Amino acid sequence: MISLVVILLLPMKASAAQVNVDVNGKNVDTLQIIETLTILSLAPSILIMTTCFTRIIIVLSFLRNALGLQQTPPNQVLLGIALFLSLFIMQPVISEINTQAYQPFKEQKITQEQFAQKAVQPLKKFMLKNTKKDDLNLFINLSQTKDVKDISQLSIKVIIPAFMTSELKRAFTIGFLIFIPFLIIDMIVSSTLMSMGMIMLPPAMISLPFKLLLFVLVDGWGLIFKTLAASFNV
Repeated sequence: MISLVVILLLPMKASAAQVNVDVNGKNVDTLQIIETLTILSLAPSILIMTTCFTRIIIVLSFLRNALGLQQTPPNQVLLGIALFLSLFIMQPVISEINTQAYQPFKEQKITQEQFAQKAVQPLKKFMLKNTKKDDLNLFINLSQTKDVKDISQLSIKVIIPAFMTSELKRAFTIGFLIFIPFLIIDMIVSSTLMSMGMIMLPPAMISLPFKLLLFVLVDGWGLIFKTLAASFNV
C-alpha cells in the first residue's frame, strides 16, 4: 500500500496527444487515469513485493501444513492476519513516509517529483535492512551495476528482487524450524501404532490432537507472531 501511493504519484509522460477530463473542476489527462487504474490492478503484487507480507504469509502457510490442517484457518483468515501484522510491523515506515513526504505534499510544500523521491527512501531503507548481502550482490551483478559506493543509491529495480529473494529464504528457514517438533510427534505416533499392529489406523488422525495440544500449551500463536515481528529490522 505504501509503494502504491508512491508509484501513483510518480511523474508520467504521455506519448500521444493529450485528452483531458474535467474532475472536480480540474483537468486530468485520460492517459494518466488509465495508468492509475493499471497500477491499482497491480496493487496486490506491489504489496507483496515491497513489504514484510511475503515472509508472514509463507510462514503461516507452513504452520498450517505442519499441524496437518488443510483448511483451518482458512485462506481468508491467514491473509487477514498477514495483512494487519504487516501494517503493524511497517508502522514506523508508514509514519516516516507520512511525515517526510505525504504531509508536505498535501500542504503543497513539495512537488509531485519531490514527493516520490522522499516517499521511496524509507521504503528502500526498510528493504535494504532486511536484504542479505549475498542476494543484493547477486542482483547487482546481474544488472551489471558498477561502482556502487552507497547501496542506498541503488535502483529500486535491483533492491526489490534482492529483498524478495531474502524474504523467501528466511520464510523457508522459519518454516523448516516449525516443522521439526510436529514431525517428531508424527514419527512417535507412527512408530507406536506400528508396534501395536494398528497398521490400518491413519497416524495423522491420532497425531493431530497431540500437535494441537502442544501448539496450545506453548502459546504457539503468540510465539509465531513474536518471532515474525522480531525477525524484521525496521
